[in-house]
Amino acid sequence: MNFFKKDPLQIIAFQSYGTSGHLYCRGRALEDEDIDQKKGGFFNLLINTWKRFRTDEIKNTSIILNLHNGKTIFSQTDEKGYFLIDEASENLDRQTNEEGWLNFELSYSEKFPQYLIQKENRFPGEMLIPAIDSDFGVISDIDDTILHTGIVSVLKWQVLKNTVFKRPGKRLPLEGAPEFYNLLHRGKTGAKANPMFYVSHSPWNLYHYLEFFLKKNNFPKGPILLRTFTNPFSRKAKPEKPQKQKEIMNILKTYPQLSFILIGDSGEHDPDIYIEIAEAHPERILAIYLRSVKHKKRMIRVKGLFSNYETVPVLLVESSDEAVEHARKSGFI
Repeated sequence: MNFFKKDPLQIIAFQSYGTSGHLYCRGRALEDEDIDQKKGGFFNLLINTWKRFRTDEIKNTSIILNLHNGKTIFSQTDEKGYFLIDEASENLDRQTNEEGWLNFELSYSEKFPQYLIQKENRFPGEMLIPAIDSDFGVISDIDDTILHTGIVSVLKWQVLKNTVFKRPGKRLPLEGAPEFYNLLHRGKTGAKANPMFYVSHSPWNLYHYLEFFLKKNNFPKGPILLRTFTNPFSRKAKPEKPQKQKEIMNILKTYPQLSFILIGDSGEHDPDIYIEIAEAHPERILAIYLRSVKHKKRMIRVKGLFSNYETVPVLLVESSDEAVEHARKSGFI
């Protein structure tokens, strides 16, 4: 056995979002650790988790993006293998499918003799361009909003247990969530393709894990927006705003004519983030749905936050049925 053998290369394109006149793509160039999301068993799950966080990045190398209309764009990976393509373009909506997804291909611009390159150096990517006749957009948290993670557990031990020792195929969505999200995606007429955006404080290392979970449980497809994994012992100053909040603000900025429904949970920061966004853009936020969590002190705090709140409609829900009923009465579905 050759322990020094290099793994094949891959380029992971994170599902992103943009407009007809603006291309926005980000992703990461890595060695392919061949993680099987369907594999169970204690040791397999432990090894898969180790592989997700022990990444072999392809640093400071040139990446090529090819659109189906023949346009070629070059980018460069950074010290952690990440890359970002953010530039003006034209008529991108002419290349989308009926759901608004623009497909493209990524490749390495140079040869690496020490590696094998999978799929003939062609890696798929997608970017969402919402239809101009969308009724609204939906921005949803993931953790404890559609997927039970145990974020309010003592020392967050449930988060560790669920992420490390449960494969995504065995994780169950919170009851009724996929059905509710598909109703919102299709809108009042049942024939729309309202854009869905999934935001989380989870690191990009869990991107494929969460993508697999959403697809397996029939959630409507949408960009999955995570954060760069940081060293908890780093002395660098923490950003003024959480990454999740920055992502939401960027979505609102990208689609200034679109209103949004915000969905989260009452466990940690969602109520505060959503209040700040609603206060800044009251005319853009149609409703806020917050799933209740089993934590008495946090629920008391959240109920106090919204006891006399009238800027936008806010609903604390125990089940998806309550959210569905409110959405029907409000004309969203």
